[in-house]
Amino acid sequence: MMRDRKFLLSFLTLSLPIILQNVISLGVNLADNLMLGRFAEAALSGATAVNQIQFVYQNILIGIGDGMVILASQYWGAGRTEPIKRIASVAMRTALVFMTVLFVLVSLFPAHAVALFTNDPAIILEGTAYLKIVRFTYPLFCITTILLAVLRCTEVVKIAFYLSLSTLFINCGINWVLIFGHLGFPQMGIRGAAVGTLVARLVEVLILLFFLAKKEKNLRLRFRDFFLWDKEMASDYYRVSAPIIFTQSLWGVNNAIHTAILGHMSSAAIAANSMASNLYLIVKTIAVGAASATNVTIGKVIGEGDEQKVRSYAKRFQVLFVFMGLFCSLLLFVLTEPVLSLYSFSDESRSLARSFLHILCFIMAGMCYQMPVNAGIIKGGGDTKYVMVMDLISIWGIVIPLSFVAAFILHASPLVVIWCLNLDQLFKCIPAFIKVNYGNWCRKLTRDA
Repeated sequence: MMRDRKFLLSFLTLSLPIILQNVISLGVNLADNLMLGRFAEAALSGATAVNQIQFVYQNILIGIGDGMVILASQYWGAGRTEPIKRIASVAMRTALVFMTVLFVLVSLFPAHAVALFTNDPAIILEGTAYLKIVRFTYPLFCITTILLAVLRCTEVVKIAFYLSLSTLFINCGINWVLIFGHLGFPQMGIRGAAVGTLVARLVEVLILLFFLAKKEKNLRLRFRDFFLWDKEMASDYYRVSAPIIFTQSLWGVNNAIHTAILGHMSSAAIAANSMASNLYLIVKTIAVGAASATNVTIGKVIGEGDEQKVRSYAKRFQVLFVFMGLFCSLLLFVLTEPVLSLYSFSDESRSLARSFLHILCFIMAGMCYQMPVNAGIIKGGGDTKYVMVMDLISIWGIVIPLSFVAAFILHASPLVVIWCLNLDQLFKCIPAFIKVNYGNWCRKLTRDA
């Protein structure tokens, strides 16, 4: 019993700050949506379309960071910090390359980028105005995401929560002033929301750099450390990370395709999806935080060389994830009406969003088990290729083709399409259970000292 309490306390200590950070980060998006929704439905839909680009980009950065966490956490468990700095250098350079490519593309073709997600001229116009400003957050977000992943390798997670909290207050404050034109400022609408996001990201990265320079003690990272290059460590990093980056990129594209499919069905569907998906993603952060904490915990224990303990932790985590799924499903159901009441939308959009959320309550239960098992235990154990293959088959072999046929060939209702777009969260539970309990996924990734 005492061991279970110690295990649970250790897990909560690591996961709660990550969950709170993700909740607040998504809370910023929800606040943007609420304010833009009260300003104009076209403005909200335009921001939603652009945020799909951000979501793809964010998932690529998460993949780059997760690969670093999986490899570096094993070195952390072994008590070796110098290799972590070299891994961090490789990860940062990789992220900056992706950032540069995206920044150039959206700068050259902003309207075309928005048009990928909708064919409504009013939404494209609003989205383009938003993208022209918000693109300058991409380099800032890149630096922050990778640096926070470096800190997560060494179980430093509270700073991410404080950064997100500052972002929430700054972004919401500026949005309130500039979207609606309060306190004598001009009414900027969607451009005001973009300015709020840009200022918040700038403050976020400055606070983080100050923390690394003055407060961080585990690694003592310095600017010069990101010029380190180790061919062997780079080879190890890309061997571990390539499947993760590929998988996360596909996942980001998958979610963007969700929006594109619904966006080309009707304007009510894209507005309803915006309302529903933001609440769903906020509740989903509990599973995301659990997966991130599991990643670090499993990697650290493997680094310590105790495989029996790794298997024991995997079984305890699974029980925890089942109860977490039931709790998250109930929470999503309870929050549906209070959150929808905050939006000033048409009755059609509101009714559709309610139905979307009721479907997602069922999806949530499966997602809260399979996602932390796959992305937390199995991926954290070093078997990154399995997760890639599973997502390739489920998303691109089943979900996307099925959803496309339902939407554009059978002309099914948006409710049927939502089921099709999310079915993988349920059927992936079976292979996840078999793999984690009967398969080989526990692998040592570190080099000997």
